[in-house]
Order: sequence, then C-alpha cells, then structure tokens
Amino acid sequence: MRWSIGNRSSNIEDRRGQRFGGMGFGGLGAGGIILLIILSLVFKRDFFSLISGGEAAQAGSVSATPEEEHVVDFVSFVLDTTQSTWRTILAQRGTHYQDAKLVLFRDAVQSACGFAQEASGPFYCPGDHKVYIDLGFYDELRSRFGAPGDFAQAYVLAHEVGHHVQTLLGDNFGSTNAGSVRRELQADCYAGIWGSFMAREGVLEAGDVEEGIGAAAAVGDDRLQRTSTGTIHPETFTHGTSAQRVNWFRRGLESGRIESCQT
Repeated sequence: MRWSIGNRSSNIEDRRGQRFGGMGFGGLGAGGIILLIILSLVFKRDFFSLISGGEAAQAGSVSATPEEEHVVDFVSFVLDTTQSTWRTILAQRGTHYQDAKLVLFRDAVQSACGFAQEASGPFYCPGDHKVYIDLGFYDELRSRFGAPGDFAQAYVLAHEVGHHVQTLLGDNFGSTNAGSVRRELQADCYAGIWGSFMAREGVLEAGDVEEGIGAAAAVGDDRLQRTSTGTIHPETFTHGTSAQRVNWFRRGLESGRIESCQT
C-alpha cells in the first residue's frame, strides 16, 4: 500500500501503557478475576474499578519498538481513511457519520462490552463505539493464519469499522448464529468498499488485493475449525466460511457500493 506517515489520528486511544491493578490484578487470584468479570457482565458496571484505589487500569509509559510504532502509524492511516470513506458514503445517503475510536491495548482490556484478552482478537463494541486491537494480533495473523502483508492488516481494521457502520445504520441481524454470519459477511463487504475507494485513489499496489483475500480466507469458520479440531460443524458457524468471506469482500471491492452488501 502507498501511504505516508502523518499526524496520528485523534480517534486513537492508546492504552498500551495500562495495567490492571498491578501484578495479579491487585493480588486477586484467578477466582477473584473471574468473579469480577461475571459481576461486570451481569450488572453492566466496571467492577475492576474497585481495584487498586479505584483505578482498574493504571496508566504507565508506553514502551514500544520502532517497528510497533510504525504499525501504529499505519493503523492510524487506515482508521482515518476508512472513516473518511464512510463519512462520504453516508453523507450521500443523508446520514451523519459518527467517528469510532480505536483502542490500542496489550494483553487485556475493559470495554463497555466487558473484559477481553488478547486471545479474543480484534473486536468492535457497539456499547462505546470503539474498536479494540492488541497489535500483537498482526504477528499472529502472519505466523498462525498465514496472512501476511499490510493490506491484510488493513482488512482486519476496516472490517471492524464496518461493524461500527452497521451500528450507525441500525443492525437488525438478530442474535442467532445465522444472523451473526450475515453480520460478519456484511462487515467483510464493507471492508471491500473501503478497499475500492483506496484503489481509486491509487493507494493499492500490486498484490494488495490478494493479501486482503488471503486474510478473509484465513479467518473463515471452516478453516479455523479444521485447523483447530480437524472437523467442521457448520451449525456452529458465526462468521462464515472462507469462500463466503472472500466472496463478500470481493463484492464490496469490485462494486464500491453499500447496496451490494445486503447479505
């Protein structure tokens, strides 16, 4: 991708220097941590804030390698161009676009949707209109999922911003597995729309589209299940097969139109 380092997005919330109540969450054991998670989910309140003098997440200095800071500059570029794209699209439809925030964290994070760890992967929380990502996921995307490249990384973030767009437009997919699959495939299509806009602006280079397709295929439910268990259970799918994810990403990429994403 052709991009240059500019001012970092004002929509980035950097929590990489935060820790939860010191070592072991303020001395809590695993049982205590689980209890706080359950209480936070049940009562929809941050019970971690009761730890360590009322500060669940204590700020500290961000220690990062130059390589990681380069990734931060990159996701800043992707975030701003993705949101600029959707601001334009929704304005044409008479809808105001409200910016999402991107939260960078390490290891664990507390969101309006509950407590999450790095293993959860990137996610969007409609409760606070924020996308959460541990940048270490990008290493996993390359090494574990076999999807290297900057456009593969961009696809992941554009997909999550796609969920924000769904929230602004009124997500009506429901809570079933089938509804979840349709929601995720539409977010793939929305990521493709951003890619289409970047192609028109000359940002994409040779091989970028293939990187995005590779990333979409790498995180299909069938491929993930086959890799982890050796078996496939379609009734449990929540994101769609590799073929479906690639198909809907391509639709957005080739059309550049939100009307093409009616999953």
